[in-house]
Amino acid sequence: MADDRPPADSDRSRLGQAAERSGQAVERVRRRGGQAGRIRARQWEITLVIAIQAGLAAALAALIAQHLLGPGAHVFAPAAAVATIATAIGQRARRTFELLGGVGIGIVIGDALRYLLGSGPWQTGAVVTLAIASALLVAGRGGPLVGQAGGTAVLIATLAPMERGLELPRIFDALVGGVVGLVVVALLLPINPMRVLDRAVAPIVTVLREQLAELAQALRERDADRAVRVLERLRATEGDLGRLHESLSGAEEVVTIAPARWHRREQYRRYAHAAEHLERLTLDSRALARWSATALQYGEPIPDELPDAVARLGQAVAELHSEHRSGEDPERTRRFVRECAELAGRSAAIGVREFGDALVTGLRTACSDLLRATGCEPDDANRMARRAAGAGEKEIHPPPHRQMHRAPPNRAARVRRRTRLSARYRNGDRAGLPDRGKPAR
Repeated sequence: MADDRPPADSDRSRLGQAAERSGQAVERVRRRGGQAGRIRARQWEITLVIAIQAGLAAALAALIAQHLLGPGAHVFAPAAAVATIATAIGQRARRTFELLGGVGIGIVIGDALRYLLGSGPWQTGAVVTLAIASALLVAGRGGPLVGQAGGTAVLIATLAPMERGLELPRIFDALVGGVVGLVVVALLLPINPMRVLDRAVAPIVTVLREQLAELAQALRERDADRAVRVLERLRATEGDLGRLHESLSGAEEVVTIAPARWHRREQYRRYAHAAEHLERLTLDSRALARWSATALQYGEPIPDELPDAVARLGQAVAELHSEHRSGEDPERTRRFVRECAELAGRSAAIGVREFGDALVTGLRTACSDLLRATGCEPDDANRMARRAAGAGEKEIHPPPHRQMHRAPPNRAARVRRRTRLSARYRNGDRAGLPDRGKPAR
């Protein structure tokens, strides 16, 4: 009787595949956990500064409220100060105005509905509902304005019947807390904007440098799965890009409102210009990984110059970060970019197919974006990348040399020449030839 069970080799292969998938999942979790830990370690300094700013602002607001404002202000003013600092770095001035706007909306709606509906549990629910709806219509999204509108509406609906005159003190509480928060951020303890930017840019630069080097190795070894893993890791940079946007906003706020950081404005502009192009370069790198994986999966030819070009691009990204941190002119970055474009041009001249050609085009685009990050204008960056790629193509297929020769004479010149020779013969001048009419002696 035949055994219908699958062979043992099949069982082992399935178990092996399951074990391999489990190992890959564990590796991904471990890698992401390590990345999260490194991000937290890099940002500990900024986190500590923000925490100290919030604590200092709360203490100052409570001190001012205790001596200058009425009862209850020692709670509301510090809360407003902390909300100004801790809600969102880089948007504190705007958040202060949102706090005041939310308090105003809550007071107006709370007083109006309390006058029309009276006080009670269901009246409190109606007041909060209308206040939140109005704040969302004004702001278009959640935030301090919505939270303050709802909180103020609750206070007006529940405490105003027992204690008169809460409206004006509530506005002063929010104003004092917001102003104290801004004073702490701008004057007493401003953060270093360049350090904030560097902490946000460093993980993106690290990922691009490492993954472009990994992609180059995948092309050399013709490993399509390795290229796909590079694409997945590059796609996992959305969180880093979001933190970069927040850091750009925070650094811009500091160099705008903090007099102690005004001397950093020009350095911030240069650094921010390069940092903004990192997102575009990240998208370019994802496209390079996608085209590389596809070209390898289709078995297209990969010239040796192509992985070298990808590796040069990663070196250029790392060099750009180093030169911007030191304030040097990004000449080494531009040299690496030119080498990358030249190698891409040589690859195209050697011979690539459809997806390889797309990879070459993506490299030239990335070179142009990286040159723009060094401060080049878009037209200049495109021209430099195009010229370097053309020089690489000419190294493989130099243009044919033109033969240097005199142009044949035209008809009028030939007529003049025959006329001149005929005249010489008529005059007996035969250019040193013996006279054929007389025997030579």
